[in-house]
Amino acid sequence: MKLASTEISKRLEEMILLTAQNLPQVEVAKSYTILRELGSGSFGHVLMAIHQCKGTPMALKFVRKKDTELQDFLNEYCIALTLGAHPCIANALGIAFQTPKHYVFAQELALANDLFSLMVPEVGVPELRVKRCALQLASALDYMESKGLVHRDVKPENVLLCDPECRHIKLTDFGLSCPRGQAIEALPESLPYTAPEWCALGPKARIEAQPSLDTWGLGVMLFCVLTGYFPWLTAASSDRYYSSFICWQRSPRFAPRPPHWERFTPQALEMLQGLLKPNPAHRSPAKEVINYVKSPWLLPEVKSCIRPSTSRRC
Repeated sequence: MKLASTEISKRLEEMILLTAQNLPQVEVAKSYTILRELGSGSFGHVLMAIHQCKGTPMALKFVRKKDTELQDFLNEYCIALTLGAHPCIANALGIAFQTPKHYVFAQELALANDLFSLMVPEVGVPELRVKRCALQLASALDYMESKGLVHRDVKPENVLLCDPECRHIKLTDFGLSCPRGQAIEALPESLPYTAPEWCALGPKARIEAQPSLDTWGLGVMLFCVLTGYFPWLTAASSDRYYSSFICWQRSPRFAPRPPHWERFTPQALEMLQGLLKPNPAHRSPAKEVINYVKSPWLLPEVKSCIRPSTSRRC
């Protein structure tokens, strides 16, 4: 059963209100044994830890207070709690607290790093592993859609691996996630995974968050992990690789195929072109990937004749 955006928004507001009323101050060293850092970013870092009383291993995500509003932290935490029932989504463990400088919450561990760590520049990731990831991500994104939520940050760095063969993966990082239909503004910087309708926003413009944003991110991510290249740097007309892709989409019989697209089988091209329709209303849903996993995605021993600039390497 799919939830309406108003219903999920109301549920999140209630969860955020309750959590805000019980966000204790915790001295980390007295409650947790820190083992090592798992990752870091612009807003904080993630540490592997063990709860000293319960002996539970976990990942503690620390978000700097000076960079993050309490509301935004609680939104991410409560969305993670909402989605935790799905086996391919990183489960929040129901532990949230604060320190003098950080907001912190705990989630389950995934010990094999992330999908980005497997990528070899100009080569990518073996097709079988990519297909395993694609199936699980399609299921996770379809589940998010059923809950009335949009991830908005689908990329290899946000796909955690429970094993190096990608038999079990976890979608994580819900810092940008929001209810479907919520008005969103432009990002400070567009990534290759950012959909064109989002890239095109002006400083004061807004669009409604839709699952088609995640579908686009999934399509770009699959291209990257299969080839070891970004298809473009930004989905805007100013990017010559994106413009070349648009021309080819409109006139596939006459326009030249962009670099590295010749690596794909007809079935894979059909799948990727569906996920990467410039018009979000015509974009395939993420679950459409399931219909293509039994077909080969890469042609044997096909190599690119054109070498784009190294800035497009993943």
